[in-house]
Amino acid sequence: MLQPHIYVVFGATGDLMQRKLLPALYDMYKDDEGNGPYLILGVSRSSLSDDDFRTNSIASLQKFAKLDEDTATEWANKTLFFQSIGKQQASDFEALAERLDALEAEHELPGNRVIYLSLPPSAFRDSIEHLADAGLNSSAGWTRLVIEKPFGHDLESARALNDFVHQYYSEDQIYRIDHYLGKETVQNLLVFRFANAIFEPLWNRNQIERVDIVVTEALGVGSRAGYYDKSGALRDMLQNHISQLLTLTAMEAPAKADADSIRREKVKVLHSIRELNLNDVIRGQYTAGTLDGEEVQGYLDEDGVPEGSTTETFVALRLFVDNWRWQGVPFVLQTGKRLPRRLTRIAVTFKRPPVTLFDGLGCNIVSNVLHITIQPDEGFSLGFEVKEPGSGYRVQTQRLAYKYSEDYGTLPDAYRTLLADVVRGDSTLFVHAEEVETAWKIYEPVLNTETPIHTYPAGTFGPDAVSRLTRRFPIYDES
Repeated sequence: MLQPHIYVVFGATGDLMQRKLLPALYDMYKDDEGNGPYLILGVSRSSLSDDDFRTNSIASLQKFAKLDEDTATEWANKTLFFQSIGKQQASDFEALAERLDALEAEHELPGNRVIYLSLPPSAFRDSIEHLADAGLNSSAGWTRLVIEKPFGHDLESARALNDFVHQYYSEDQIYRIDHYLGKETVQNLLVFRFANAIFEPLWNRNQIERVDIVVTEALGVGSRAGYYDKSGALRDMLQNHISQLLTLTAMEAPAKADADSIRREKVKVLHSIRELNLNDVIRGQYTAGTLDGEEVQGYLDEDGVPEGSTTETFVALRLFVDNWRWQGVPFVLQTGKRLPRRLTRIAVTFKRPPVTLFDGLGCNIVSNVLHITIQPDEGFSLGFEVKEPGSGYRVQTQRLAYKYSEDYGTLPDAYRTLLADVVRGDSTLFVHAEEVETAWKIYEPVLNTETPIHTYPAGTFGPDAVSRLTRRFPIYDES
């Protein structure tokens, strides 16, 4: 059961709110079986009335949450309100504080507030300072601040932003959100590893040859070129999403299943990563090619991309976790746009038997590979060798597989899980200040060094140079 509260969403007229947050909030309240009361106060610079905001939101709920008009209208009229902050001056935030007090008094709310900054990073500082000046960093109940990624642009800016936010909000009030951590299969990594005794004895350098983590997208930059060209694949995906998958894959068992214990073990992994060898880093950029039978343009021809841009749309790197469990095991991280398919997967390749009985018999014994697929078909599969029927020893690989959809249908949206955890005060799936800074520190050498850009045609699996870091089969083969 969720405590009564009010969700204050900055950027309420933006795409993220209308497409993701609003449907997720509806699902969260619906699943809470009508307990409450709860309110949502949308905030932006637009001059909208409550009714205007509700009308826009009803259309979004119909489109993205698949609600019928009557259901969307009933919920919106009961739950949604709007407050403009105009030119974002001090007086606008004072008016926001007064509106919150009035809504809480009218609906008998205890002063529990979530303030969600669905804003561009350039707006974080001014918004946070104005909130604090208006007294909105505390309340009669609890106050929690949610900040969307990216949190900083490099190590220096991340430290500066942490220091700035901590002037006004304590660390236990801050929820740095990474929606990947809300995905069921990501959360289930802990259960998979630590609730199944069959895997833990094998989860180390003695039995594992390598670990590959990939996040690939078929889409190009679309309308995000203005942001993406200043970011690139490393900042956009690898420093946050993929690094989180790495820590959950490599961490030791926490003392308890609570936020502090889990986050402490994740930080230990980051601190154990060896300084990157720049020869083990490959950056790429897509050129024109064919994807799903259609010709697509290259990155430099996308709207909003500066002429001659050297921003990477693909990055792969090999790193090592120098601790007792993982010494010498390569972790290869990859992400890219305009690749053949959308896929998020962890591939754990186990070592081959040290001696095979079948050498010289025409058998090709391959490594057992565990696939943990985060999207699009959430689940697990393990490859194992079997003898083909007939005489002799012809061997082929079969798979033991499990898909969530077969037992649970459609899984909850990641944002729905995370939005509810903020209200519960559960920070397990949110990123701690030390995690952010340590992750930036790992990749700082790459950000500060000009490394070659290798081109790859759209619709391929990235630059040819990637073959020196990894083999294709553990990552992309169908489960």
